[in-house]
Amino acid sequence: MEPRPTLDRVSIVHENFLRRVAARDFPAGTPPLDVLTPDEAMGLYRSQVLSRALDLQSRVMQKAGQGFYTIGSSGHEGMAALGHALRVDDIAFLHYRDAAFQIARAAKAGQPGMMRDMLLSFACSAEDPTSGGRHKVLGSRALMIPPQTSTIASHLPKAVGAAHAITLARRNRPEHAVLARDAIAMCSFGDASLNHSTAQGAINAAGWTAVQGIPLPLLFVCEDNGIGISTKTPSGWVKASMSAKPGMKYFEADGLDIFAAVAAARQAADWVRLHRKPAFLHLRTVRLYGHAGPDVVTSYLPKAEVEADEAHDPLLYSARGLIACGAASAEQVLEIYLATLDEVAAAAQEMAATPRLQTAAQVMESLIPPKRDVTPSNGPSPERRAEVFGGDMAQMHQPQPMSRLINWALHDLMLTHDETLLMGEDVGRKGGNYGVTQKLHARFGPARVIDTLLDEQSILGLAIGLAHNGFIPMPEIQFLAYLHNAEDQLRGEAATLSFFSRGQWTNPMVLRISALGYQKGFGGHFHNDNSLAVLRDIPGLIIACPSTGDEAALMLRECHRLAREEQRVVVFLEPIALYPMRDLLDPGDGGWMRTYPAADLRIETGTVGVHGDGADLAIVTYGNGHYLSRQAQHDLAAKGIAARVIDLRWLAPLPQAAMLAAIGDRPVLIVDECRRTGGQAEALMAIMAEAGLARFARLTAEDSFIATGTAYGVTLPSREGIVAAAEALLA
Repeated sequence: MEPRPTLDRVSIVHENFLRRVAARDFPAGTPPLDVLTPDEAMGLYRSQVLSRALDLQSRVMQKAGQGFYTIGSSGHEGMAALGHALRVDDIAFLHYRDAAFQIARAAKAGQPGMMRDMLLSFACSAEDPTSGGRHKVLGSRALMIPPQTSTIASHLPKAVGAAHAITLARRNRPEHAVLARDAIAMCSFGDASLNHSTAQGAINAAGWTAVQGIPLPLLFVCEDNGIGISTKTPSGWVKASMSAKPGMKYFEADGLDIFAAVAAARQAADWVRLHRKPAFLHLRTVRLYGHAGPDVVTSYLPKAEVEADEAHDPLLYSARGLIACGAASAEQVLEIYLATLDEVAAAAQEMAATPRLQTAAQVMESLIPPKRDVTPSNGPSPERRAEVFGGDMAQMHQPQPMSRLINWALHDLMLTHDETLLMGEDVGRKGGNYGVTQKLHARFGPARVIDTLLDEQSILGLAIGLAHNGFIPMPEIQFLAYLHNAEDQLRGEAATLSFFSRGQWTNPMVLRISALGYQKGFGGHFHNDNSLAVLRDIPGLIIACPSTGDEAALMLRECHRLAREEQRVVVFLEPIALYPMRDLLDPGDGGWMRTYPAADLRIETGTVGVHGDGADLAIVTYGNGHYLSRQAQHDLAAKGIAARVIDLRWLAPLPQAAMLAAIGDRPVLIVDECRRTGGQAEALMAIMAEAGLARFARLTAEDSFIATGTAYGVTLPSREGIVAAAEALLA
């Protein structure tokens, strides 16, 4: 039976369509362009109608308690034109109103069942083939559509990355590449999202890339319905702001007219595919029914404006075109519409009986990506390695500071794995702010060591998109505080992809960050940042923090393996103050330098570093705290207190079992260079309390930003402070 829409405006649009088609009362417009065969035109109309019917049914399901909050696609059915015009293997990052695109692409690919798949998503059914009931999403692995949970422009940076990945794979094709050599990438979004800084950054990055002559086959599609939730877009704003962007071709069309939309979509896609440059397709759409769910559009828009949009229902335009070109009669148009409503309503009845996620374990099942088969690498030949390292080979048996050992580890990883790429601000010709990436650009070239523009969102988006095509990106964020400019690319995009796609899509990477405090006389709070809270609360993220150069090399290799073989998103925190550190106790003692470890060695997650057998006290720490604690260990020994220093190394997941085993029955002092609120010490104290440890205390940084000048360390733990805290604990 035909569903009875539950919202007034929904019913009005439905009844208007029936009445106006029967009366041949269509919106004015030009005759349909000769760009579709009658069968193609009918197929696109069926896709549009199915999208509309699913919107109507989602409201029925919500009222019955069988469906949940959803954002509809009504008014944006013209996106079926893009689904038809693009190739099925062109990766598509979709706006949440693009059900018609996915339905049309499925029809083009000859894949049945899209109606049921979308209903399963509406119902949050565990049988939903995309998210497994975790979210209402568009997406399909078979259709090359990565799922998006909310697309307020956050998907645009990775679309830029995916387009660049197509280009790079032409010369250096990874083992797990999935995008065709002549494919293009597409991302769609609304006119309101265009104003988001993330969108502007991605569009700027695309143009910045293109004007340098670097191929970037990317199509931006802006679906302009003139409003964002309740805030109107100024008339003419999209065209005025986008039609003359450097490095980008502008196209526009009336997205209400499926024939005009197909013509423009083909023209834009063909231009991108031929020229390998970015383009911007501006489509006029309307928004019907309001923004989402129970939103009542007349509560913030005049009724006359709402009715004006409803008069431009894209299904009316399609009906007019079908009849004008002889593809269908008015009776056939209505028959397809009503039959589709009935078919969707009948299929929706099955959804109530499908299983839902019931337990935490079921929900979290896809949080950790599946491992993948990779071809083992034997590494470079001795001759090739000697050629690349040059004079550095002679120094590898000599103690070196951390910055150089990380640099050599990066060399070895790039020598061994051709799909490994570095990217970031100044990582190339300059060799990084602290010289950590020196010589890599000269030795591996600009296609593998990429100097990016100064935009952290673009850096992380580039990495995510590259990983979509089989590369193992190792992006660098210059300072930890800079991550806050782009943290949603980690939280909302990279770390959630496996979760919301049942592990079908992944974007492995190793994000290197110059991090933490203790820089003398430089930077203040923006270059010395001792807060990791924004990283620690991201589910599934692995966080590594070495403190010595040899362990930095060993852990970096493990982080790369985790990304390459286990498809994990890993953050590798490099303590800036320890980059050049040479001495431990006295000037010139060289006590903090290490030699470069053999290339086949790694340090696995779940392990800790143990230094000393002292039975009086265990000091649990990491990073700069490890360095200071080793100094304090020496000072405590002079006072007759024998301490064991335990270096956590892995901050997420915390190596709980190994840490507790190393502590034994000793009293514990936690030395945490992060702030008292939100630092690692909070979790560590909870673990110790739950484990029944009798005596433990913490020494942390103050809840303060870090100052520049001689006060650089006064809010942070110190060597002397550790000694005093240890004595107080044992008193």
